[in-house]
Amino acid sequence: MIIVMQVGATDEQVQNVAQLIRDNGYEPLVLPGEGRVAIGIPASLSNEMRTDMEVRISAMEGVSKVTQTSHPYKLASREYHKSNMVIDVKGYKIGGDEFAVMGGPCSVESYEQFLASAQAIKASGAKILRGGAFKPRTSPYSFQGLALEGLKIMKQVADETGLLTITEVMSGDMVTTVAEYTDILQIGARSMQNFPLLIEAGKSGKPVFLKRGPSATIDEFLLAAEYVLNAGNPNVMLCERGIIAFDRAYTRNTLDLSAVPVLKEASHLPVIVDPSHGTGVAKYVTPMALAAMVAGADGVMVEMHPNPKEALSDGSQALTTEVFSKLMDELRRLSPFVGRNV
Repeated sequence: MIIVMQVGATDEQVQNVAQLIRDNGYEPLVLPGEGRVAIGIPASLSNEMRTDMEVRISAMEGVSKVTQTSHPYKLASREYHKSNMVIDVKGYKIGGDEFAVMGGPCSVESYEQFLASAQAIKASGAKILRGGAFKPRTSPYSFQGLALEGLKIMKQVADETGLLTITEVMSGDMVTTVAEYTDILQIGARSMQNFPLLIEAGKSGKPVFLKRGPSATIDEFLLAAEYVLNAGNPNVMLCERGIIAFDRAYTRNTLDLSAVPVLKEASHLPVIVDPSHGTGVAKYVTPMALAAMVAGADGVMVEMHPNPKEALSDGSQALTTEVFSKLMDELRRLSPFVGRNV
């Protein structure tokens, strides 16, 4: 249940409603919004209690309406925040008219490799450079990233090129360190339900890029975002990166593009698509990136590498610099038809 207060409702009126909820044994969730306040009540209310409280609260001063919500998430819901969330990252806005493109290698392998990637990204017109300093791999024998050295390389290259950066953080105790070196914190698919990590990422105040788990439902995905939001951080981006494939002979995952309009309807948070992990095959990345734009996504995250054949991780899904540049050109040609800028 969500109580929507009137525009201009006083703090006293908000607290009176909150106290009534507490008097009935529940802890209210006060949700400051644009011009008005909403108050959430846990979904565990019995039908009888819900009806009784709806009648009593509707009659209180400062209350505009009481609505029922069928969703377990609140802060991530459009019932709480009607307009699209636009996230400002050092002046670059994600979730508005701009179609954001995040590009770069799976892993930071060396200063030279990462600088070459950044220069190609910048030359193509993209604004955000991706790269992994910490790499969670299925096999413990696979390349795990350069860790702190990788973060330092990323920061140096970002300072030299002027690009924004995004990289993955894998544990709550590393949030402060990773946040020191990058502009956007990525929560990987394997970490989507690492709740201590989500809470620490929320506390950091840094924009958070949350990837959908490979077998996560939409509700589970949005509830993961709820942890970050509930920790006081409204700057959350959702990333559809593919779910477990039925037929893995052709693609690494099944890229669930239907999740884009579903998420846009259910939530106000920006939605980004990762066609690289979504397919795992470089030749499918461009058509899926274009399809993501048409589906209503707010951007894409694409892996590219100066020499994919020599990549230490995920070379099979990485675009060459030339193909990445062509992708940017195709996105620009398509963007006027969907009301976006690239």
